[in-house]
Amino acid sequence: MKGLWKYISPFAPDQSGAAAVLYGLGGIVVICDAGGCAGNICGFDEPRWFSGRKSAVFSAGLRDMDAILGRDDRLVAKLCAAAQEIDAAFAAIIGTPVPAVIGTDYKGLSRMTEKQLAIPVITIDTNGMTRYDKGIIKAYQGMLTAFADRQAVSVKGVVNVLGAVPLDLMAPSGLVQIRPVLKTEGWDTIRLFDTLADYIHAGEAERNIVISPAGREAAEWLQRTFGTPWECRYFGLEAIARSVPATAGRILIVHQQIAANALRSLIEGETDAEITTATWFSCQQEDCRAGDVQLHEEDDFSHLADTNSFDCIIGDAYFKKALPHFQGTYIDFPHFAVSGRE
Repeated sequence: MKGLWKYISPFAPDQSGAAAVLYGLGGIVVICDAGGCAGNICGFDEPRWFSGRKSAVFSAGLRDMDAILGRDDRLVAKLCAAAQEIDAAFAAIIGTPVPAVIGTDYKGLSRMTEKQLAIPVITIDTNGMTRYDKGIIKAYQGMLTAFADRQAVSVKGVVNVLGAVPLDLMAPSGLVQIRPVLKTEGWDTIRLFDTLADYIHAGEAERNIVISPAGREAAEWLQRTFGTPWECRYFGLEAIARSVPATAGRILIVHQQIAANALRSLIEGETDAEITTATWFSCQQEDCRAGDVQLHEEDDFSHLADTNSFDCIIGDAYFKKALPHFQGTYIDFPHFAVSGRE
């Protein structure tokens, strides 16, 4: 049934993706909500809250009449009060279902706030109704447009990594695995876009590495703006690839597209199995092979597994609950945006 999800929990929404990009950059981040969306972001979708690294994230605390009457002046006043207490380099306002329903004018809100603050204000028009990757895309675009130095030139030994947020990884610990690998490959400066300086100097990269589809549009923008070439990669998949049974003839991989494709390439180096990828998230046709699947509903996944006779399915352990009839080998391929497991 369309829209009925019986086994798989809701995925992280777009405002969580946007907040993940902005985490720890030295700005004031305001979730434009009544409190619930900010609670979900801080309590479930952002593991770095428990890592000791601080980030200034606030709920707008919209009351019923504030939302109904569109009292943007109240939000601006709260943001200005926060800016007096926090030495912030910028402010960002992230949308939720509340401003989406009342038709908030984000550009107008940005201009109104910047008149009273001495720092840049970016707005991200997420609406809480799409998935986390859409929010990451919008946040990257907002930050690069606002802060990237257009006069930057390529510097040898500098590499950017786009899409390196916990939501797009197997687990938050995956962030610490990226730099050592790239260091061994000879890169001197590795930018994960976890500081504001990374955005300012984004145009200096010799190459951009994209580890999730959510980082792809940012890489394309950087290529158009600075001419920087880019490539797709993922990190830390070797153990999963080794766990695939040699007898598996048909394999299904379910994850974000770049991670799934990277794992497929690793497995193909060791086996002649027929491998299909599937994803619920952003999917570029040029990165798909014949037979790859764009999922929309929970039933799409169940039907795919029931009718295609896969010997092995590789995906987050939470997906297995939706496959009561699958009798083959199931291998856990964690995806933090799906299960929130660390």
